[in-house]
Amino acid sequence: MPESPTRRATLDDLARAAGVSRTTASNAYNRPDQLSTALRERVLAAAERIGYAGPNPLASRLASGRADTIAFLLDARLSSAFSDPALSITLDAFATELAPDGFGLLLLPGGVAGGPEGERMPRVQADVAVAYSLPDDAPAVAASRQRGLPVVAIDGPDAAGAALVRSADRAGAEAAARYVTSLGHRRIGILMTPGVTASPGGPLAARDVASSRYRVDRERMTGYLDALREAGISEEGLPVWEAAGVSQYDAGPSARALLTAHPEVTALLCTSDELAIGALEAARALGIAVPQALSIVGYDDTPGARHANPPLTTVHQDLIAKGTLAARLARDVLAGRSPAAPEPVGVELVVRGTTAPPVER
Repeated sequence: MPESPTRRATLDDLARAAGVSRTTASNAYNRPDQLSTALRERVLAAAERIGYAGPNPLASRLASGRADTIAFLLDARLSSAFSDPALSITLDAFATELAPDGFGLLLLPGGVAGGPEGERMPRVQADVAVAYSLPDDAPAVAASRQRGLPVVAIDGPDAAGAALVRSADRAGAEAAARYVTSLGHRRIGILMTPGVTASPGGPLAARDVASSRYRVDRERMTGYLDALREAGISEEGLPVWEAAGVSQYDAGPSARALLTAHPEVTALLCTSDELAIGALEAARALGIAVPQALSIVGYDDTPGARHANPPLTTVHQDLIAKGTLAARLARDVLAGRSPAAPEPVGVELVVRGTTAPPVER
């Protein structure tokens, strides 16, 4: 039973109860390798006897000047962000890699500015900021850099001073576009994730995407256009639509509008699997057979791609590797190391059941 139920036992109490110095009592928790097994067991037995609960985490952080916390900056509200399976897989890998280190993870949702508000960052207690798919001019990233907080970016922003983890997005988009043109498609549409305009859900000019604030939009659009030009397809008049949201439910109405406005389209390139699955539903609602009358290609290769009906042709990127790599960069930064810019994570086209040579509708 604890000897002093009226107040919390302190480290000094533990040192006296165990008959050791304050440093030895502290080392039993913080540096156990400095003590013999017998001595550490003696200290821990004394702790149990007097009801000492262990070091105060807040006091330890104040003493070290560290928060032992990582701020994870999102581009959208939590409800929207976690409807994106690519984020969920990446974040799970990130957290799993860092779990043995005991760091806290602080999720900061975004808004209309593209990520969390910059005014929040000076008050955030964190040792490093990890930005997930934020625009190049994200206020929270600029504010983090201004206060001296190291930044690791996943997909974006492509900003000075941020260690960027990315996939070979341009190469993946090129592979997708080359594949559909190799099948014989020439009337091709593109359905993109929102972010290019303030009011998504409608048609875009390809040049608008080329100047997007988002690195992934620019890279994938560049890859699509390069491959289409190789096949003699001009970007002029190319149906490019920005979806109303990131989920398949948001994408469905946008895909339906695109296919209704451009019934000549025989292949649809989508910048995420969620958009592609929404396009599958839209095609079904319009009575357009996939892949007989319309080929659809996604991007990411999330679990939903394999279980779609029919299974989705898509570009595979290793989301687990991206999350793990970002976590290792964050660990390096926390240890005071300056990590080198990593090579892009590789991509691969995965051909399934949503693509076929074109047939006139």
